[in-house]
Formats: sequence, structure tokens, C-alpha cells
Amino acid sequence: MAKRILGISAHYHDSAAALVCDGEIVAAAQEERFTRKKHDARFPHRAAAWCLGSAGLRLEDLDSVVFYDKPWVKFERMMETYLGYAPRGLGSFLTAMPIWLKEKLNLRSALKRELASLDGGKLDHLPPLLFTEHHQAHAASAFFASPFWRAAVLCLDGVGEWATTSLWLGEGNRLTPQWQIDFPHSLGLLYSAFTYYTGFRVNSGEYKVMGLAPYGEPRYTGAILDHLIDVKPDGTFRLNTEYFNYVTGLTMTNQRFDALFGGPPRKPESPLTQREMDLAASIQKVTEDVVSRLALTARRELDAEYLCIAGGVALNCVANGRLLREGSFRDLWIQPAAGDAGGAIGAALAGWHLYEDAPREVDGDDRMHGSFLGPSFGEADIKDALDRAGARYQRLPEDQLLETVAAMLAEGAVVGWFQGRMEFGPRALGNRSILGDPRNSKMQSVMNLKIKYRESFRPFAPSVLVERAAEYFELDRPSPYMALVANVREDLRKPMSSEQHKLFGIDKLNIPRSTIPAVTHVDYSARIQTVDARTNPRFHRLIERFAARTGCAVLVNTSFNVRGEPIVCTPEDAYRCFMRTEMDVLVLGDFVLDKSGQPERPRDESWKREFELD
Repeated sequence: MAKRILGISAHYHDSAAALVCDGEIVAAAQEERFTRKKHDARFPHRAAAWCLGSAGLRLEDLDSVVFYDKPWVKFERMMETYLGYAPRGLGSFLTAMPIWLKEKLNLRSALKRELASLDGGKLDHLPPLLFTEHHQAHAASAFFASPFWRAAVLCLDGVGEWATTSLWLGEGNRLTPQWQIDFPHSLGLLYSAFTYYTGFRVNSGEYKVMGLAPYGEPRYTGAILDHLIDVKPDGTFRLNTEYFNYVTGLTMTNQRFDALFGGPPRKPESPLTQREMDLAASIQKVTEDVVSRLALTARRELDAEYLCIAGGVALNCVANGRLLREGSFRDLWIQPAAGDAGGAIGAALAGWHLYEDAPREVDGDDRMHGSFLGPSFGEADIKDALDRAGARYQRLPEDQLLETVAAMLAEGAVVGWFQGRMEFGPRALGNRSILGDPRNSKMQSVMNLKIKYRESFRPFAPSVLVERAAEYFELDRPSPYMALVANVREDLRKPMSSEQHKLFGIDKLNIPRSTIPAVTHVDYSARIQTVDARTNPRFHRLIERFAARTGCAVLVNTSFNVRGEPIVCTPEDAYRCFMRTEMDVLVLGDFVLDKSGQPERPRDESWKREFELD
């Protein structure tokens, strides 16, 4: 009889649910996609209900539910920390304790009630409730979903229960812990401190710091290494907590940190200065150096040819690209939902392989199915949603649709592209995407300012046919999940004039850097998604048609949302987002909508109130 395991991550940020049946990931979704609240941390009622419903299951059909964290161990860490730093941290203690005493210490009972609510509130037929450690869930999500039989597994994030960095050995269906670095010494929290200090939101804006870094120079690297972090040759480290406030306070940094870097934190939404760009470049370099040393240590200690990575720091695709270039491992695999959402997958896979001791098959492919693990909508669902919205549309056969959309893209249109199953994780990979022509030098600023309503410096990713990626990028292997950064090929780059070389910071933004300027960052890099006909045949065919028309086998691909909004889930979400922005075309399955043909209505800027800016 099939074994069915539901994994749950919840109550910190990016809650999610994942369903594993006989070791196969059959469904996974983040709660934010249903509630429309970005990084929603609440119990994933809707995500869990969808996972069960998509497989035709009820709660009583499950063999177990596995939670991705051990709350009592986390509480122990918090209490030890507060006692160790007393009387500092009283304000933070008084803020945190009521929540813990009311909700999190009784999490087992609370989880049972939440689960029971999925089945009418009945508590008498609940499946067994199991718990993994936080980093164990991360490690399981990385290794058990990877294509490798044996690999080193590196987990790096802010903090789980105690661990902030951990190394594991994955072999077959086993995961063996090797060592860990404990709170408060955290590479993820160090990066988040600079996220906060440069005026972005913690647990949300770290990727902005990464995107801002190429505009600056790493002028503060020495100060970081001299005062904030002591890094050993093997990559292990300790932080100087005298410069931070996250241990006992309600902010990330303190006045001593301010004095070190010449002033208070940048106010959110205020103009960016060269200081923020140089700070971003500096912390990015330090982070890459630490990750590189840790990877070398993992290679040496475990004699492993392959590396798997998870945890929030694994979303630093620039660091991942550097690991690949350095060549310490034959290959690496990054869990596409590397943050806390992916803990749901890890918890479920840990339940299957570690608790059930079930064997694991490896056939050269990963187990994420392209990360297309969320809801899909049929033709009738889409038509009904459009009719209820009063939309005007035409339905086209696939060949005609692809030719029409490719022609629109080649003429400069920005296209909302909604197809198949929604992606799991933070990246849109061609099913909930906004697409554009990468050859258009104005496309980056148009998409940032008129479509996404976000900061102009933010780079966009290229989606490229996997079989033609090497024609455009210095990359010799697939990158299906946008987890790797590599450089645009030198023969496609445009040299800068002597005057352009003198420019600093954001002034570099509008200089075309290559023949695909909309996806070429200021340092000639790109965060690449390779598109395979096996995992996303329709998106692959669209890029093929665009290439046949233009000679370019690349499209700009960004997530289908406005700033502060979760990626769209339903046809209703997609149409609403389409009408709020200056997108030109919307494609929902086989239905094509032209913005100019839609009913006139007042400009809708309610998203600015509905979605809190990230």
C-alpha cells in the first residue's frame, strides 16, 4: 500500500506544504500564493488542503505529517540566549515570550488542531505527527531531491533551532550530520544585517543586496573582516556580537555598527548612494569567500565529488556560480526552494527515507519535476474567470498562439505568460512569468518601472534553450532553477568607452553591455534559467519560435507579480495583475488578451495599499 506523507513548514516565514507519495514529490505550494500575503508565516491551511485535494486524499489517508522544526529546541536556544545576555534584551524577551507561551510551546497541540480543521475539526483520526530538525529538513530537501547518490550537503541560513551552518554526508537514503556552527554566529544573519542597514527588508530584500553589489566596489571588506567576522582558513567563523542587535534586540544592527560604517541605516525607499552599493559589494564578497572555503572543506573532509546546498544563503546564486567556476566539485545541485518553504519538501522526504527507511532510486534526474508542483487550471476554469471579469479574449490553437506571441515579443511587447502548474519556490520558471525581448535596451527599465513598479537597478534573468545556452553564456551545464550566475560570452559583450569606464554606481545602468542588454547585469553577469523541452515543452517551443523569428534563443523572464505581491496563482490573480500594470499582452493557457482591447476602467493602483512593499 502506498505511503503518503505531508510535510509542513510554518510559523516563521514562507509557510508551505508538500505531499510525497512513495517517495515521489507530487504536490507542493506556498501559503502566500493562496492568501496573497507575501512570505505568509501562518499555518498553510490552503496549501495543505490543495496538496491533499490535488491527489484526491483526505487527512485520514495520510501515513504521517512531518513538521520541519523542533520548537522546544528552538525555545531552549532562545532562553539560553536571553539568560546569557541578561539584562540586555529585556525588551526583545518581553515581545517574544507571550507568543511562545501562547502558541509555539504548545505547537504539537496547535498543529493537531490546525490539521484537524482540514477535515472538519475531527481530532480522533489524525495521522502520526513527526518532527525533523530545521537543518535536517533543509539537508533532506537538497540531497533526497538531488540527482546524486553520494554528496556533501551544505546548509546555510539565518538560524534553525541552534544551527546556522551545517555539513552533512548524503549516501543513498541516509543523511549523516558532520558538524555545525551555532547561533549567534550566522552567515545568513550577517548578510541580513547588511540588508537591514542598506534599507531593505530582512528575509525579503537579501536578493536586492546581491543585485546591487555589482554597482559598487568592495571598499568595506577589510572593516567587515577586522571587526564583524573572524573567518578561519576552513571557512568556519565567529561573529563579533557587539556590533549587532539581533541577539537581544528588535533590530539587526546597533550604534557601534553605525559608527563603523559612517552613519545610521538607510531609510527604506530613500535614494541609494554609493555607500550602499559599496556595502553590498563588500558583504557579497565576504559571503562568497566564506561559502567557497566551506565548500572546499566539505570536499576535503568527505571526499565527495558532488555538492548539494540548501538554506536561505543557497539563494545567493552569485556565490553558487563562483562555486561552479572554482571546480572543486564535479557538479552541484541547489534546492530551488532553498529557503524555509523548501523545508516542507525536506520534512516529507525525511519522513519517507529516514523514518520509513525507504530506499532511494537515482537515475540522473532530480526529483523536483522542474519545480512545477503547484496548482494548474483547465480551459474551462480560465474561460470562466475571464468571463466573470468581463475580459475580452481570443482562443488560439497552440501553433498560432506561439507564432502570435513570438511576433509580439519581437515587436517589443511585454507578455504575461500563465501556463500549467505553478512553480514552487521563489523563482518564476516559465509558468507564472512576465516575458520580454532581451535585445531591447529599454526593456529592463520598462519592466522595472512600468510593470513591476520596483527599483530600477534590479536585474532580470534570461531564459534560454538548454541546448543553446553555451552560445550566450559561459556555462557548460543546465541551470533549470535560476540558481546559478554566469557571465555573458565575451564575443557578445559591448566594450565600454573611456568615458563610460569613469562612471560609478547607478550611472552604469543604462549602458548596453551586450547584444542581449536586458538580461546583462553591469558586471556582464546573468542569472540563468535553461529551458528543457522535457520539463516545460510549451515554454521551450515559444523560445524556439522567438529564435526562429529573431535569431535569439533567449527571453527576459521575471516573476508574474507587482512589487510586494506573491507570484500569481490563479487566472483571477493573473488578470488582475495584468490590468494593474502596463503589460501589453496576457496569455492564459490557450487564451490571448490584448491590453488595448480590454474594457476601459479607472487605473487600478490599489495594489500599493494591498501589498506591503518588500
